[in-house]
Amino acid sequence: MMFANFLYNKFVEWLREDIPYWDLTTEAIVPNTNVRAVIKAKSNAIIACIEDLIKVLEKLNIKAEKYLSSGTFVRAGDEVATLIGSAKSILSVERTLLNLLIYLSAVATTTRMFVNTVKRVDNRVKIAATRKTIPGLRDLTKKAVKIGGGDTHRLSLSDAILIKDNHIRLVGSVSKAIKLAKENMSFIHKIEVEVSSVDEVIEAAVAGADIVMLDNFTPNEVKDAVRELCARGLRDNVIIEVSGGITFNNVMEYASTGVDIISTSIITMNPVKVDMSMDILGEASC
Repeated sequence: MMFANFLYNKFVEWLREDIPYWDLTTEAIVPNTNVRAVIKAKSNAIIACIEDLIKVLEKLNIKAEKYLSSGTFVRAGDEVATLIGSAKSILSVERTLLNLLIYLSAVATTTRMFVNTVKRVDNRVKIAATRKTIPGLRDLTKKAVKIGGGDTHRLSLSDAILIKDNHIRLVGSVSKAIKLAKENMSFIHKIEVEVSSVDEVIEAAVAGADIVMLDNFTPNEVKDAVRELCARGLRDNVIIEVSGGITFNNVMEYASTGVDIISTSIITMNPVKVDMSMDILGEASC
């Protein structure tokens, strides 16, 4: 319930962006009547976060007569949801609602594509998101990633310790950064370190990192790092994540290197094109 109220308040803010005063067109020509409207897919997609958006619509006195659940695969032409409510209300929320549903479904769809591709190589490897998300939409975006079958990774800076290149630059070394993290943070927080060379991979594993992120490594460099960890008896001590430059064209190659996690910002910042539309079907009684 708390999240529903939180999302409703956000949605109202987003509506104000589209309707700072009033909807001139609707106010001028649309009668005050109740109508039925249908949302249709215009492309293949995985539906995401529709339940959250339906709860928001209910607070705006727009009822969902029926809708497909999140995670459902749709093809162009499929009906995603049927809404009943005031014609003025439905027309006023149309663009904001569709923009959110389209983007979130695109995230889920892209995630599912990556997940299915990786499964063809190694069913053990997970696809994860990053913190590269549109401000104000992280909660829904991460939920869409999960719906698509991906791992959310950190939801925020408060989730876990992730020591990145700038942290290391300020502290002086990978091992010193890990030592400080262990001394100053609670035992409950895992420690991940972003590294840029095989030597740093080994340094991080020896210093006690839980997760080592290989940043912008080529597939061959990743294999070298995994082999070196195995040779030193350190492979089972760490989770190996690879990130940076991951695309549909190379994700299978990375999945075959022996890593545990592949994280990419493509699924949240540059998802595949998804489209939907809304049509008024006619008058309806609420």
